[in-house]
Amino acid sequence: MRRARSPHRPVGRAVAAALLAAVPLAAQTPPAAADSVELPALSAVLEPDKPCARASDETAREETWTRQALGLDRSWSLADGHGVTVGVVDTGVGKDIPALQDRVTAVGSADTDCVGHGSFAAGLIAAAPGKGVGVAGAAPAARILAVRGTDKRGRPTAQRLADGIRAAVDGGAQVVYVGRAVPTGKEELTAAVEYATKRDALVVAPFAPDALPVDRATGETEEAAPWYWPAAAPGVLSVMDYGPDGTRPKNAPQTGGADLAAPGDAVVSVGPSGPGHYIGSGASLAAANVAGAAALVRSRHPGMTAAQVSRQLVTASYPALPPRVDPYGALTTVLTDKQASVPSPPPAKIPPEASPQPLNRALLIAGAGGMLVVLVAGAAVVIPRGRARGWRPAGREEERGTAV
Repeated sequence: MRRARSPHRPVGRAVAAALLAAVPLAAQTPPAAADSVELPALSAVLEPDKPCARASDETAREETWTRQALGLDRSWSLADGHGVTVGVVDTGVGKDIPALQDRVTAVGSADTDCVGHGSFAAGLIAAAPGKGVGVAGAAPAARILAVRGTDKRGRPTAQRLADGIRAAVDGGAQVVYVGRAVPTGKEELTAAVEYATKRDALVVAPFAPDALPVDRATGETEEAAPWYWPAAAPGVLSVMDYGPDGTRPKNAPQTGGADLAAPGDAVVSVGPSGPGHYIGSGASLAAANVAGAAALVRSRHPGMTAAQVSRQLVTASYPALPPRVDPYGALTTVLTDKQASVPSPPPAKIPPEASPQPLNRALLIAGAGGMLVVLVAGAAVVIPRGRARGWRPAGREEERGTAV
């Protein structure tokens, strides 16, 4: 069954590219072919004449490349996100998704998802693995707090996103995923992130939009903005995407400077309802994977602050530009400096100046002892010779011999 391609970012052949078995991330070799499953493409925004996204009729049975690239099976032996709530500030999260059953709480009307983007992201974060299903979230035991950050059709504003961040924090989220990047709104989004930071919640957001907007009058793609928000705000963990071959699509915004990179192209997750799956691409989806990884770290190390979790993820990542998230490494790496600074050595303790009296006394004793040794040695030579001469002064024997 054919499905329409995504209008916001082409995903190439929306088939098994996301289902292929990938080799370890460090090798970055394109995966081999596998059985194809045609999946519907994810949209970020719905045009006014488009119907709401519906449940997918297709299910991905094979293990996805992202699951292997992130090393999730190894990570789950240490943590699964239990005890952590992740706020999803996006288009909402559907309430009829089996992989998220009984783990989704919604603020207001966020329990419905006409677009499907928020549900897809929530699945990347926390979908539970099912029997015979290859799709699973990074933190399959984490809870999801759905918060609306866009209108019903998926169009965001800076104020909606800022309000969504605050609502997620007030709802108890320890990790806040923001599914949008906007070129304006510095003031309100920076204030919202600061609100989250003061309450020890880590905000994770895409470094750039999934695709640059197109000018409707000219049909030309607009230029990338120098900054996008909330990713540019201090304290946010910003994320870019890469695909199965380790590269980013040529049509994606080619901006640099993100804190981390994560699988985000040709990735598979849940739809707005039902057990079926969608396929999608973009930095927003990579950010969802990192939000799941952050939930794993907070689950295993509940004493870490949000800033420490962020540094743990970046420090333990695969070396690249930007660094590539490694959840297992973040769970097992031990950092001696949790404050991201080299501790100053303690001031040297200089003992008080020693009194000269013991030294003088020791020198006097040593000198006296030396003189005594010299006297004894001299006596050992002089006394025997004196006895032999009858204690007469030297030279007298010679005089007596001459006189005789």
